Parts: sequence; C-alpha cells; structure tokens
Amino acid sequence: MNMTSTGILFLVITVIYISAGNAKNVFVNVFCKAENVGQFGQQSLLECEVQTIQEAADAKIRVVTWKKQGAKKPLLVFHRAETIQQPGYEFAEPSWNDKNMNVSLLINKTLLSDAGVYMCTVMTNSGDGESHANLKVTAKYSVPVIRSIPEKITQKAGADLMCQSDGGYPEGQIHWFEDGKTERIKSSKMEVKQTQSGLFNLSSKLTLVQGSNFSKYTCVVFNASGGKETETTFEVENAPEAGGREGRKGLDSVSKIVAPLVVIGSLIVGLLLALLFYKRRTQQARRHSTKPLMGDHQEVGRCESDVEEVGPQEMDEKCQCSLV
Repeated sequence: MNMTSTGILFLVITVIYISAGNAKNVFVNVFCKAENVGQFGQQSLLECEVQTIQEAADAKIRVVTWKKQGAKKPLLVFHRAETIQQPGYEFAEPSWNDKNMNVSLLINKTLLSDAGVYMCTVMTNSGDGESHANLKVTAKYSVPVIRSIPEKITQKAGADLMCQSDGGYPEGQIHWFEDGKTERIKSSKMEVKQTQSGLFNLSSKLTLVQGSNFSKYTCVVFNASGGKETETTFEVENAPEAGGREGRKGLDSVSKIVAPLVVIGSLIVGLLLALLFYKRRTQQARRHSTKPLMGDHQEVGRCESDVEEVGPQEMDEKCQCSLV
C-alpha cells in the first residue's frame, strides 16, 4: 500500500469517526431559556432541560457543568454521582438524580453580580450537548416618600417638595405631575446616588412658586425601561379665607363667650336702674311727707282763730313767727 492509498484510508476513517460522533450527539439536545430576569435578594431560576429522541429515551446523565461566562471556576458540577456546588447555587430539583432531565440552576439569593451569560454542558451515555442562558438582575424601587420644606405649606405660599425612592436597579427616573395630569413638570431637579451594593437611590426637588393654584402633586418612579413602578401623591392645604369655615368657627367661639356676658351685663344694668328708680321715689316721698303739711295747716288755723282775740297788727306778727 503506497502513501496515497494510506492517506485516502486515513481520510475515510476520520470521516466515518466524525459522522459516528455527530450521529451520537443527535440523540441528545440541551435547551435553556435564553433570557431570564431575576430580582435582587430573591431566588432566580435558569431553566434548562435535556431532550432526547425515542432511541435514547433511557439516556443516563454522566456530567453536568454550570459555568458563568468570564468566571474561572464552575458554579455547579455533577460527576461520578457526586455534586459539587458553590454556596448559593444548586439544582432547581431538590431530589435531582442522573435520570432527571431537568438540569435547571437555582440561585438562592440573587446579587447584582449574578447578571451575565451562563453555559450549561451535559454529557450522557447517548450523547452530549450544551446551551446558554442570559440573566438580567433588577431591583424594585421603594414607594416614594414626599416631604415639604417648610413642613406646613399652603397654596398661596412658596415651598419645596422633596421626593425620595431607594433600593432600585438599574438606574430609574422620578417625574412630577400636578393635579393628576398626564403631562409631567419639567422644572424639577433629580439626583442619583449609587450605594455600595450597586443599588440606586433617587431624589427629586420640586420648587412651588408663591400663589400656585394646584392642590395635588404626584411623584412617580419609572424604571430603566420607562415603565411606571410606584408613586405617591402630596396634597397642599388650602389657605384659610376670611369669611370661610375657619372664620365662622372663630365667630362661633366668640359668640359663645360674649352672649352670656351680654345677658349678665343686662341684668346688672337692670338692677342698677331699678335701685336708682326706687331711691328717687323714696326721696320724693320723704319730701312730700304729710306731717309738715299738717303742721303748717294747724299754725295757720291757730292764727286765724286768734284774730278775734288780738289786733290785726299783732296777729300778723304772731302768724309770721309761727310760720317761721
């Protein structure tokens, strides 16, 4: 056999070997969900399943490897009936065994650093396969809290409204809306701070001009995709009016105090007038007493009766003395 024949034979054997290997791999396929979303601090699931054809229905898994792209060490390895896994990573099936075709990966406490591309490789006695899964990690923002500076404000006074929402990811936005309108206020100023854990804290300041007629302001938090996540509404108190309810309440309070005083004062004045009237009547009665009148009449009578006994001149003198 010459060199040419030997080369042709080697080429044929190689093709047969490759074809046999490819035919063997056709029996086994690994399918993973391409896009997955996990919540920060919660469990995340990377769904992955081994599928076989009818001829390989009794396939037995020999090796499973889960590895994150860019990492040096695998997160989970099953080999020779033993599972080696890093803390926080495990098979989604608690009672998983080499006959179970569900090789999904469960991340117990998802961190922002868990985001990325994962590769699952499976080897069976009927063939091998692998697939990729991408994980995105998000965190929901807290319900925003609104506070005013100063603490108590009215529609007619200028003030600042501060809105804050914490613990979200990726970076979101805060928008203000007035009186339930769909158009946002563009005069607000937002600040973004990233914590050591990678989460974002959002805050926004809205300045209210003096004499504003709006009574409600809504702070809305939007996530990185532009979707509305949570909101809070702040209501501004109406300024008290002179003839309004507050004024009437003040008048009612004053009336409750003044009315009894007026009644008591009227009674006192009435008593004083009665005493004064009684005093005057008493004095008049004393002045017109009947005793002095009767005395004068007797004196005059005596003078008249004595006219016959004395002369006219003596009578006048006597009567004048008696009247005096």
